Amino acid sequence: MWLCFNNGFVSAVQDRNNPDRFVVRARRREHLEDNFPGYEIVVGGSTDYYYRIFINKKEFNEIVSKKIMDVDYDNFKNSVEDDDLHDLYARFWTLHYKFQEYPLQKMYY
Repeated sequence: MWLCFNNGFVSAVQDRNNPDRFVVRARRREHLEDNFPGYEIVVGGSTDYYYRIFINKKEFNEIVSKKIMDVDYDNFKNSVEDDDLHDLYARFWTLHYKFQEYPLQKMYY
């Protein structure tokens, strides 16, 4: 699953070797450091996400649930302070809007 926090973008998938854990991946180290502090960050490899942590599913749920409960903004994109991340989300929003309004085959023409 993709998670768009206002201070980072991560992808979480089940750990292939442990069904009780997630592998949380990020393209920027600080997105893991800021959202999952204290977890060892594994760097590199031949994967499309350069940074990753391994986290128990219960701990992941507690962290993400707290972040949900702490939401205090009424406009997500405006809550994103990092310019690059804001631009990423704005492009993502635009693609979703086009997906909503137009059949998929017409989106890119």
